[in-house]
Amino acid sequence: MLLVGVLASQGDFAAHLKVLRSLEAEPREVRTPGDLAGLDALVIPGGESTTISKAIERDGLEPAIRAHVDAGRPVLGTCAGLIICDSDHLGLIDATARRNAFGRQRQSFETDLEVEGLGTEALRAVFIRAPWIDHHGPGVDVLASHDGHPVVARQENVLVCAFHPELTDDSRLHALFMAMATSARDQVGERA
Repeated sequence: MLLVGVLASQGDFAAHLKVLRSLEAEPREVRTPGDLAGLDALVIPGGESTTISKAIERDGLEPAIRAHVDAGRPVLGTCAGLIICDSDHLGLIDATARRNAFGRQRQSFETDLEVEGLGTEALRAVFIRAPWIDHHGPGVDVLASHDGHPVVARQENVLVCAFHPELTDDSRLHALFMAMATSARDQVGERA
């Protein structure tokens, strides 16, 4: 069973915990550096990116998150979590995000996206004050775009999306993330 942490500083972390349980992972709320110990993967959920950034700084989480990624363990950043992972914040992915790129609360919307690696059926995506990826480096694979703007991307063990996959009944993005975590755990075991 995968042990998957969800940053619980702010935002809709409870919905991620529920999805992870439905996929038979063991979820853990992460609030302190010690909470990252032994995790196979970490979710940085949506919420308010400035508040989440301040909480990461206040709680001294940045070194532990960096150590997690440096050890090859995956991170999933959703909505504000994408912003937290970008080059201007934690620098976990070679990309920069534009906050509220699709508009403010009134411009929130749902749409169907074709996401590379999730099969032929479209994924329902809930965009709430969502960012998009403004720029990205050559090591970043764009897995989905909306209106010409990248909204799902992956670089090595970091997966980001501009929407809230935890707000639908479709758990394929979380399942992809868990597959990344299983693969990373297997690779760590092989090196040991």
